[in-house]
Amino acid sequence: MTKQSGALFVVATPIGNLDDISQRAIRTLQQVSCIAAEDTRHSGKLLQHLGISNRLFALHDHNEKQRAASIIEKCLAGEDVALISDAGTPLISDPGYSLVRLCREAGVPVIPIPGPCALITALCAAGLPTDKFQFIGFLAPKSNQRQTQLAAVPAAAGTIICYDTARRILD
Repeated sequence: MTKQSGALFVVATPIGNLDDISQRAIRTLQQVSCIAAEDTRHSGKLLQHLGISNRLFALHDHNEKQRAASIIEKCLAGEDVALISDAGTPLISDPGYSLVRLCREAGVPVIPIPGPCALITALCAAGLPTDKFQFIGFLAPKSNQRQTQLAAVPAAAGTIICYDTARRILD
């Protein structure tokens, strides 16, 4: 019996310590025919650490829609493809949304391989309420834009989580 269709595996990667990756994620990365990565240089270090040499290609905000068609074509031809980000769970303030949506529309199975996620890790260690929270993604790069963005967040019960660079935190 031959395999009818491949799948897109959305694989979480370590957010700091390269050993923070599940055995299932490692096995998946070893078995797929190719890996779409946000930054091939960064992800190449992880794959080298894991001894994985599968074909790696870039998928980022600037080429995601163009690459999606070839990834879907591979999956429909029976190949499995993995999507990884530089760190953490793909699609969480990282590329991949368009690809996943287009795969689902084309009937390609999308299989998440759970693992590290910076927002959940930070929430667990912050000492703030964890029963209700809102994630607003990356803050704008300019101070006045950030202030406008934060002012637009509704005053709701719960914790508000955002991403930003360390150098902008004090602005």
